[in-house]
Amino acid sequence: MKVPNARWIHAAKVALAATAIVGAITVLLAVVVNTSILHRLDGDIDNRLAATLTAETEAPPGSVVLGGSRVGGDVDDAPVFLWRVQADRSITALSVGAPALPSVPWSTEATTVSTEGRDFRFAAVPSAGGWLVAGESVAKVAESGANILLVELVLGALLLAVTFTGSFIVGLRASAPIEQIRRRQAEFTADASHELRTPLSVIQAEVELTLGRPREPSEYEAALQRIGSESGRLRTIVDDLLWLARADGQAPGTQSDDLVDLSGVASAAAARFSAVADAGSVTLTTRLSRPGTALIRADAEGIDRLIGVVLDNACKYAGPGGAVDVSVSTSGGRVALTVDDSGPGIPQEHRALVLDRFHRADQSPGGTGLGLAIADAVVRASNGTWSIGVAPQGGARVEVIWRHAPHVDTQPVDTATDSPITDRD
Repeated sequence: MKVPNARWIHAAKVALAATAIVGAITVLLAVVVNTSILHRLDGDIDNRLAATLTAETEAPPGSVVLGGSRVGGDVDDAPVFLWRVQADRSITALSVGAPALPSVPWSTEATTVSTEGRDFRFAAVPSAGGWLVAGESVAKVAESGANILLVELVLGALLLAVTFTGSFIVGLRASAPIEQIRRRQAEFTADASHELRTPLSVIQAEVELTLGRPREPSEYEAALQRIGSESGRLRTIVDDLLWLARADGQAPGTQSDDLVDLSGVASAAAARFSAVADAGSVTLTTRLSRPGTALIRADAEGIDRLIGVVLDNACKYAGPGGAVDVSVSTSGGRVALTVDDSGPGIPQEHRALVLDRFHRADQSPGGTGLGLAIADAVVRASNGTWSIGVAPQGGARVEVIWRHAPHVDTQPVDTATDSPITDRD
């Protein structure tokens, strides 16, 4: 049997909760509306009874106040019937077709009493030592209440069905990002465990193998070097994971107040990677805007790490004899960092995945798959946007665009010297 998707279960719970709330509100409104309408209809009956009684009591002696149903008519259709109750409790019907008047104690308060199987609303006033009684059937009121209730039931059922369906769809859509985060978190945990297990397994194997029998000092030294190398890789992974954990813990929408000169940071990073490029026979060139012009609001350390990650990948994949070009430009209120390389490029199917944690387009040794994920965290934290495409040299083009920071009195920071940038023209 197929286990229901957690996303569907969550959406169903949301839909049921929303439907229950709407149902409770609907019932409450129906009770209020029905009570108000029925009270209004009862009030109209009381007004007609009072008017009829007033007209009868104020009429000249010997005159006749018409009331009651037409001959052969329906009692429930009659407007008002009149009766006179004498002091000796004898009852005289003053209206044609009037039903039998129940024998009850009369008062000036209107009351509803059943007679001949029908509910009537009665009102009475003292008259000649007895009572003058007016009554009207409330069957039409009951019928109106039943019709209103039927309409409310139909509309209420339709409303609840629409509410459940709409809430279920909204719940599915709302839970999609949550489910995606949950799935990515599970994948991240599995990948992190795998990446951490590998160097730990190597270290454990080296220790067990080295201690398995007496060895020469040179063999111990080689084993310790291998253990040190794996320990360094392990430390790099842990440091990257801690950095990403801090980035994940940052409140969404927050942005550093640091005013960073992107040209200065890119220049410092290019100088730092020049040795790496030379070692790999890669030509590294820069085309930077004038210092102090490409200003953005971001964390200076994060931008330095972002550029370092992108340059490291570019130098790695450009290959011997390749070229890497770094440029910083400003245009239309935007500041752009572009890094082109002459390597094999990033296949189309991998461009949407390269920013995922532990994703690697190839399985060449030395990487952890966290670099671009860290860079992506920096871009998102600084409100930048990524663009990954094809460079003019045929390799990969990575471009990040930020909004240009307005000029303020605060001096931008140059991460190469950790000092404010001044006009060097």
